[in-house]
Amino acid sequence: MFTDPIADMLTRIRNAAQAQKNELVLPYSKFKANLAQVLLKEGFIGGVNELQGDHKMLQINLKYSGGESVIAGIKRVSKPGQRIYMPADKLPRTNSGFGVTVVSTSQGLMTDKEARKAKMGGEIVCQVW
Repeated sequence: MFTDPIADMLTRIRNAAQAQKNELVLPYSKFKANLAQVLLKEGFIGGVNELQGDHKMLQINLKYSGGESVIAGIKRVSKPGQRIYMPADKLPRTNSGFGVTVVSTSQGLMTDKEARKAKMGGEIVCQVW
């Protein structure tokens, strides 16, 4: 049993992108589905599907441009042993604004740009570039 399912999800995405896989399947959770929706909205992945069966699964379709993965890097920031919280005015910019920082706020998951606009801080979940 792994203790950080979000880090596991990000590692699976990173490994699948390096192996040039078209899709990956992982165990379902609402948080993972919401994180995948944020990545989809920002254009880092191609699609998200919920698969029904004995256990509910989440299927993520990866996106490539010119044979290279759209996701150049993905990093977990806040970990179970050390949570990182920041106010809206101190949210980090990933790759000088070319990447996305995903923030968990009281209004749900959103990008750093959306959180700044809404003047909401929260837990820094991950950074994607």
